[in-house]
Amino acid sequence: MATEKPAVKLNNETLTKLPAEVAVPKYDRSAVQPNTVHIGVGGFHRAHQAVYLDDLLAMSDMPRWGECGIGVLQSDDRMRDAMKSQDCLYTLVVRSANEQSARVIGSMVDYIYAPGNREAAIEKMAAEETKIVSLTITEGGYFIDDATGAFLKDHADIQHDVQNPREPITSLGYILEALRRRIERGIKPFTVMSCDNLQGNGHVIERVLLEFAGMIDTKTQQWIAANVAFPNSMVDRITPTTKPQDIAALRERFGVDDAWPVVTEPFIQWVIEDRFCNGRPQWERFDSVTMVDDVAPYELMKMRLLNASHMAIAYLGALTGYPLVHEVMQDPLYTTFVERFMEECTPVVPKIPGVDLPLYKRTLVERFSNPTINDQVTRLCSEGSAKMPKWVIPSIAELLQQGRKTTLLSLVVAAWIHYLRAGVDELGKPLEIIDARAAELIAIAKTVKDDPMPMLSISNIYGPELPKNAAFVAEVREAMALIQQKGAKGAIQHYLATE
Repeated sequence: MATEKPAVKLNNETLTKLPAEVAVPKYDRSAVQPNTVHIGVGGFHRAHQAVYLDDLLAMSDMPRWGECGIGVLQSDDRMRDAMKSQDCLYTLVVRSANEQSARVIGSMVDYIYAPGNREAAIEKMAAEETKIVSLTITEGGYFIDDATGAFLKDHADIQHDVQNPREPITSLGYILEALRRRIERGIKPFTVMSCDNLQGNGHVIERVLLEFAGMIDTKTQQWIAANVAFPNSMVDRITPTTKPQDIAALRERFGVDDAWPVVTEPFIQWVIEDRFCNGRPQWERFDSVTMVDDVAPYELMKMRLLNASHMAIAYLGALTGYPLVHEVMQDPLYTTFVERFMEECTPVVPKIPGVDLPLYKRTLVERFSNPTINDQVTRLCSEGSAKMPKWVIPSIAELLQQGRKTTLLSLVVAAWIHYLRAGVDELGKPLEIIDARAAELIAIAKTVKDDPMPMLSISNIYGPELPKNAAFVAEVREAMALIQQKGAKGAIQHYLATE
């Protein structure tokens, strides 16, 4: 009986030993310059920005522009260990409904674990070769109050960095100290580029960094305001958390032993405000990258169609008992519902020259339906208190102002309320509620009987005006009753039949 060939441990020395079907970097990695420093190396960054750099490095006429990853959290030690054991190489597995491919990405040439080597992290950013410092640090890394939008200047970590600016522990602190050293040394600033899923992410990082700098040194604050660029960007690629079975599947299917591969979909998009102060890669070489003067219309399109649809899939799918997103979308009722839901949102989606909106919506349905990504409904449901005010509530408010219908959007609001108060799905399985405000919201939702007002009165979620709209309140009340009586699918059937 033949024994199975062992998987090849991924590192520089073994690139030539990988199976032929696994694409590997053909460029000389020793010649790559880490002109980008990226803070917050996770799955999404490694499936998105790092891939674009790898693609550019594969072009012989392009500068050797690579990156150095930096982890500032204590928990980033896992990524450090994985990257260092593999010479910062990792495998990108792209899965569609019909096929999958594996490719080794080589654009990251160094990784620094800042909690263990603070000085090295600061000096890497302060180095003249660093042209861009980019970030995927999640919303929490910006220290913004969800309710008010204010900078959390009294947060313990921020106060630590204010009192110890040369020994930072936050991303903001590291960036500020690196910029201060560049001022001191007469070096041009780097561009600060947020790639987080925040509306106006460039404006957000600029505002909080300037406010933070003003707490320490107003001269540095003024220099940053006058010299540093903070481009907005919109990023898109569904990238679920890497699971143990993904690591095992890579070994079995492609013969690669990778401590932390990334699994993603074929679709990729990046819209970037072309505002940089110290050079940038030639991202415009790719059809999936759009360099623009204003990112805002693209952000609104994504939030009101993709992100809002995720909310619709999340809470109604969770109540029905579906664990995976593609399982929701394999149900023809849900596919039709999501299509109708996007149509309801379309009047408040900007018209963007060159964008085929019907095609964009069809592509979203295909992406949500991809059976190989195994994206979890629980992931989409998480942090609803932060997502709903950004992705669902604004569309409702604008549609009502225009005198248009909000029936299906109101159903999603009702589903979220029921999700918070039910405790279990319709199959009797416990619902895992992941939200920074979970205890508060569950307590309020459990007081809701026939009247949704206890929930709708939370002004930092619904705003001051929407709860005063009698038609909206009535729609949510009716939708709650239908979910209670008929279940999530029964409520969807009711609304699709009466449209």
